[in-house]
Amino acid sequence: MSQYRSDPIDQSTSVDQPGVALNPLSLKRFIVTGGIGFSIASLCVFATVAIAQDWMYRHLGVTAAYIVWIVLFIVLGGRALNSLVVDTRRRSRFYVMFGVAFFAYGISWMAAYFSFKNAVGEWLGSFVGSVCMALVFAAWFGVLRSAPLFAALLFVANSIAYFLGSLLFYSFSHDVGLLVWGPFYGFFLGAGLGAVLYIAQPQRTGGSLSEHNVSDV
Repeated sequence: MSQYRSDPIDQSTSVDQPGVALNPLSLKRFIVTGGIGFSIASLCVFATVAIAQDWMYRHLGVTAAYIVWIVLFIVLGGRALNSLVVDTRRRSRFYVMFGVAFFAYGISWMAAYFSFKNAVGEWLGSFVGSVCMALVFAAWFGVLRSAPLFAALLFVANSIAYFLGSLLFYSFSHDVGLLVWGPFYGFFLGAGLGAVLYIAQPQRTGGSLSEHNVSDV
């Protein structure tokens, strides 16, 4: 495997020109790949909510049902984002890191929401969950100074995904609303995660696709 270059990013490699495929290492590519990949994962998770929510609540309980959905997000979302880890040697470990990050986010959101069970709990959950997820990402990539920026990006992305998505949800019947909310939520949160992954790997976002083995989702 070739060594990563230490020279500054060649700006010409990250400019997306009309009619040209997105540069695999551009910010736009990370955002689009993260958004689309995570929207598919989220649609699958929200579909299980639409189909099996009542059954899961009766047989598993509310807390266990939420944990199952968190695990599904980890498995499917991790697969969607894995290709954005430029160093191919770290991709298998990325699943573990993402699992810790999203589990921390999910448990934090649950704790905040179930403490208040209203909009205050939802906003607090979005904030605390985003901070927890940002800290795990920053620590794993060794860029702790970027943790506040990661937290801000994830909080904005998650809040748009959740609160605007909930407005869409209430515009339809329950099951249809969930199937609309799912990909909307996933796209915006995935876009935020894609941006974080791009910023977290500054020394690895220059060069060509062949040099870094960045694969498509």
